[in-house]
Amino acid sequence: MHPMLNIAVKAARRAGNLIYRATDKIDHLTVTKKSHADFVSEVDRAAEQTIIQTLLEAYPDHAILAEESGAHGESEFVWIIDPLDGTTNFLHGFPQFAVSIALQHKGIITQAVVYDPTKNELFTATRGRGAFLNDKRIRVTKRVHLADALIGTGFPYTRFEHMDAYIGILRDLMEQTSGLRRPGSAALDLAWMAAGRLDGFYETGLKPWDIAAGTLLITEAGGMVSDLHGSDTFLKTGHLCAGNPDIHQQLLKVIAPHLTPGLKGQ
Repeated sequence: MHPMLNIAVKAARRAGNLIYRATDKIDHLTVTKKSHADFVSEVDRAAEQTIIQTLLEAYPDHAILAEESGAHGESEFVWIIDPLDGTTNFLHGFPQFAVSIALQHKGIITQAVVYDPTKNELFTATRGRGAFLNDKRIRVTKRVHLADALIGTGFPYTRFEHMDAYIGILRDLMEQTSGLRRPGSAALDLAWMAAGRLDGFYETGLKPWDIAAGTLLITEAGGMVSDLHGSDTFLKTGHLCAGNPDIHQQLLKVIAPHLTPGLKGQ
């Protein structure tokens, strides 16, 4: 395992253990509402500090971009952190949430960890070395027809300016796929797609910490990732389409008629 990935795994497991221990005392947590349907708990903050401390102990000159505390430092190495992706699920006792950590080097994601503490599933990837689930190599699915595909997504929940376009895409995919799923953690959805549990995924309005690790997992597992119009600027726009090579192209074709300038990143 790459040394930097090894440190990221250590950080993710430490945060995951903290999160898991808190699952039996959810009713006693301090929770703050950041915006409509967007919450942060003391567990999010404690997990984030645990991750940052672990990373900076090993690499004190690296920069940080974290969901709760923002950007810190300047470096060609930037750790992109979501300490608890799926906070709403966590606060409801819905066991679908994860720790997500990625390393960006000179603008390119090179290391990725997504850790599910409830199932003890550790998804990892190093650029050019493949993707793994608990040390077993994973690959995206080989399905070639959208009609046979199971597609993951995430509903808009804080910003609704693209709602009409989203509903149009959702309607068309309901008619043209074997099913749609919305578990509520984009990081874990992408990891599951890399592991072959979903054939494709799309969502709007995501943040870099939601998707940085998951997108590397997918590409290292043989999949494709882009904006909704096929560009590679998804970390900037937050609009994402992913799939195995066949399903990715078919998703883009279904999505295309619904794109507004905002969804094209313009």
